[in-house]
Amino acid sequence: MQITELLYPFILSGLIVAGLTPVFIKIFRKRQLGQTTRGEGPSWHQVKSGTPTMGGIAILIAVSIITVLFGRIYPVRSNLVLLLTFILLIYGSIGFIDDYIKVMMKRNLGLTSLQKLIGQIIAAVLFYLGVSQILGIESIALPFGVSLNLGIFYLVFVLFWLVGFSNATNLTDGLDGLLTTTAFIAYFSYTVIAVVQDQYEVAIFTSAILGALAGFFLFNKKPAQIFMGDVGSLALGAGLAGVSIILNQEWTLLLIGIIFVAETASVMLQVSSFKLTGKRLFKMSPIHHHFEMVGWGEWKIVIVFSLITLAASIVTLLIL
Repeated sequence: MQITELLYPFILSGLIVAGLTPVFIKIFRKRQLGQTTRGEGPSWHQVKSGTPTMGGIAILIAVSIITVLFGRIYPVRSNLVLLLTFILLIYGSIGFIDDYIKVMMKRNLGLTSLQKLIGQIIAAVLFYLGVSQILGIESIALPFGVSLNLGIFYLVFVLFWLVGFSNATNLTDGLDGLLTTTAFIAYFSYTVIAVVQDQYEVAIFTSAILGALAGFFLFNKKPAQIFMGDVGSLALGAGLAGVSIILNQEWTLLLIGIIFVAETASVMLQVSSFKLTGKRLFKMSPIHHHFEMVGWGEWKIVIVFSLITLAASIVTLLIL
């Protein structure tokens, strides 16, 4: 498979999303399936209430079609392509159920945290079984070529990685275009790593997601015409974690996904500080809201966070 052939899944996936998203926007508006803005969020976010959500459905449809199609066309390990698509769809389904409850019942909260966690854990266990069956690995990669064999605890790591990063990207999806841009850079970085390692089955998957994100950005940039919802954000995080595991480059996600890590850390620090001292470290968490509260515009936050992701990704690629 030639590198240039990765343009096909990229372009076709982008065209599918660019074609489907306006249809979803029209349907969701007609049925009043819009975002319910958090009451405790920034006051200026109230104007976003009613904006169509669950746009991530278009991303999942496009990626599923393209990965299955090209996984059969090209001489790659199609079982790995299907495994990545599976974890994307399962986490996306959990997000869809959550979104559906929110928009249909007009509630800000959908599934409970426990219900989400149980679904995510079950999906992660299934992914672990697939990875063990296909690749038979029990070790994770550390920087500078160091490998750590976890044995039975490898299952625990997979659970932590998938659940952790799916929720991290979910937290990041709070501003117009923020997750779309940072995830695009992250998935592009893993496309490069996959090509370098000659793992074109992973590259097909990441290229399809890159195209889908590019197509979705046309409608998700500020002012957003549609949000991806949990159906998209949970799926994208699980996809990144799955890709890093299959490439056996797990540590790289801590740098490539530095914004997702920072968003999660800001919430954890905020909650811990408030419980222990009664004081908040940030004006609001996740941290992108803190920068909003100090006067940064959405575009500025998206650009700065994207540049940080790009810089961290370049450093990661240079270290490998």
